[in-house]
Amino acid sequence: MSHRLRWGHININVADLDVSIGFYEKLGFEVLMPSIPYLDLEAQQPNTLPESAARALDVPTQASGRACIMQLGKGLPKLDLTEFAGLEQRAPLQNTDLGLVRLCLASQDLQADFKRLQAEGVAFISPPVQCHQRLADVAVCKDPDGTLIELLQVYLDRWPRTPRKTN
Repeated sequence: MSHRLRWGHININVADLDVSIGFYEKLGFEVLMPSIPYLDLEAQQPNTLPESAARALDVPTQASGRACIMQLGKGLPKLDLTEFAGLEQRAPLQNTDLGLVRLCLASQDLQADFKRLQAEGVAFISPPVQCHQRLADVAVCKDPDGTLIELLQVYLDRWPRTPRKTN
């Protein structure tokens, strides 16, 4: 019997947990858990990571921080926001870099979401743009630390119909 992996969470390291929680709440997330129990981190006060967790995450032993788990609706993946104290941190990757460069959230009305978020002070690197053959509209914003968030409205009725492969 083979075991399959399934979604768990996406981790985003942040400079200020409280500011980031406020930002992600603007996008519709809510705090599911004000902690990450297996890392012994809480949202309210900094704790030192257990040595085993520091080793598993490849962060310095005695690293401390705060964290929480947020959710968008009731589904997966969850969002793990972690604030580390006193560690050297670099800017997030950009769209031309290798690796995980942006988180994508689906919108049913991108123009309205863009206007609302912009009015709430969310920084965008692009307004809504019509993509190839208007198969989707895309706008990209940044969280308080520069992590890219793609807001996407798709028009599946315009997508080409391709036959499914059967084996």
